[in-house]
Amino acid sequence: MDKDLQGKTALVTGAASGIGRAVALLYGQHGANVMMSDIDEKQGQQVVAELQVAGANARFYKADVGDAAQCHQLMQATLAAFGTLDVACNNAGIIGELSLTADYSVEGWQHIINVNLNSIFYCLKYELEVMLKQGHGAIINMSSILGQVGTPKLAGYVAGKHGIVGLTQTAAIEYAAQGIRINAVGPGYIDTPLLGDFSAETKEALVAMHPIGRLGRSEEVAELVIWLSTDKASFVTGAYYPVDGGYLAK
Repeated sequence: MDKDLQGKTALVTGAASGIGRAVALLYGQHGANVMMSDIDEKQGQQVVAELQVAGANARFYKADVGDAAQCHQLMQATLAAFGTLDVACNNAGIIGELSLTADYSVEGWQHIINVNLNSIFYCLKYELEVMLKQGHGAIINMSSILGQVGTPKLAGYVAGKHGIVGLTQTAAIEYAAQGIRINAVGPGYIDTPLLGDFSAETKEALVAMHPIGRLGRSEEVAELVIWLSTDKASFVTGAYYPVDGGYLAK
């Protein structure tokens, strides 16, 4: 395993399970100090323990990234713990309400846009403040295949994930000359706890949407995030990378 993030500090939001957990564990394997954040402190601390057993320097900070003040506090806690912030994976998100657009509740809309899009902006804003002072940094925003296409009954989720791609591209243009790279990743349907309430029949239908013939694994998304976080991707910014088993190629 390359230690290409040795001595650097990586932040992961939504890190207690699923893709966030896989990203945090892989950051640790690549030598980074890892600051994990989630609203699930119990599960988050368990992942920290896994990292520490493996020899990584890891901390957990409980934060609701849908709250701007808590995002700012998370950045300050990261600097207090490790002195720098070199890499960030803004991953926290939810599926939200399942309704046709005309039936989508105003409250449901406001909630998912806050969790899935506002949180990316808040984290990005405060990460950039730190990285601009340092003169370097890499940020990966977690979008979705549904950041490129639509699907029924997920108006809030789709709008938020499209918004992440646009925000990523805009910020990437703004800060490329200052040594900060910003990219977006678009997972297909990944076998994570977010799909835990789906029936076996629904999961089979999701599998059928992917030409590769299966759902994705969190570790497969994490591998791309790691690459984008390292100097191996030094000429990559403002990009959107699907990890989707061929979903968008159809």
